[in-house]
Amino acid sequence: MPAIRLVGLRKSFGTVEAVAGVDLEIADGEFFSMLGPSGSGKTTVLRMIAGFEAPTGGRVELSGRDVTRLAPFERDVNTVFQDYALFPHLNVQQNVEYGLRVRKVARAEREERAGRALRTVRLEGFGARRPGELSGGQRQRVALARALVNRPRVLLLDEPLGALDLKLREEMQVELKAIQREVGITFVFVTHDQEEALTMSDRVAVFNHGHIEQVGAPADVYERPASPFVAGFVGTSNLLTGATAEQILGRSGTYSIRPEKIHLRLDGAPVVGDEGEIVATGRVAEVSYAGPATRFLVDLDAGVRLVAVQQNQQTTSAEVAGLRGHAVRLSWRPEHVVTIAATDAASPHASGSGTELKGESP
Repeated sequence: MPAIRLVGLRKSFGTVEAVAGVDLEIADGEFFSMLGPSGSGKTTVLRMIAGFEAPTGGRVELSGRDVTRLAPFERDVNTVFQDYALFPHLNVQQNVEYGLRVRKVARAEREERAGRALRTVRLEGFGARRPGELSGGQRQRVALARALVNRPRVLLLDEPLGALDLKLREEMQVELKAIQREVGITFVFVTHDQEEALTMSDRVAVFNHGHIEQVGAPADVYERPASPFVAGFVGTSNLLTGATAEQILGRSGTYSIRPEKIHLRLDGAPVVGDEGEIVATGRVAEVSYAGPATRFLVDLDAGVRLVAVQQNQQTTSAEVAGLRGHAVRLSWRPEHVVTIAATDAASPHASGSGTELKGESP
């Protein structure tokens, strides 16, 4: 039985339909992420699972039980928010114990369970400190311990890492996944950060305009996007369609090629290992050096612009910058061309032929 089942879930705010008929099942013990831009409906779905918002239509089931009309405290879920929501006048131990105190759990059991929760989030020995004495990552761990101490069947996390700096956020991604494996409960994680969702999740649902565009394992969503929106939002992709697809690929339709799948060589350089590959020639319009990798914008002779990414294994910033304006040959394997449904005409990422589809920055 799934930990969560959403059936025809809808939510309207006046004339605005924030969630437009979502059907979804989340397995027990799964780390599941809801990914999408601001306004896509992911947070509203999370709030309806938690009971903070009442659906306009449809139902929410937790472990087979219809909880659609139940109050938040009647559902076996807890929520971790981006702003931590810790009590500044209580120390760490008291913050973690708070929910147990409300439930009239005996003092000895409260202390034992809170201590175990703090050990789980690697904060053993921090119980006497106040939230103001902790770093942002430590405060987020306290909020996580406070949610875990009640032993919920489902833990809902609403962009909990959004306020952290990049290095700390990456460290917390690893920690959160390790904690989820250790405690074994279902985590439902809301984020607009594509890398975060791909790094942590067992499965990802990509939201757009109140609908789910695609659900799948991170590798499936990234390597085989189901729509132009998914191809553009989850990472960066090149879209070939119409006459451009006919000219370069020899067939009509809509296709996506990820920039890292494209090999770039100076035009006229010896051809090594690209037998059987699709080849297109052009000229480098722009070069962006980013340390480990370089991003090239290439204007093809076919009249479109593609983006290619290469690892800087033996090059420097000066060397790659010198390629600006040079004639180059792009090549990629046929199996890296992904056919996608060209049904997302309303998406701002899906217009034109040979268009670069770039995911939004977090």
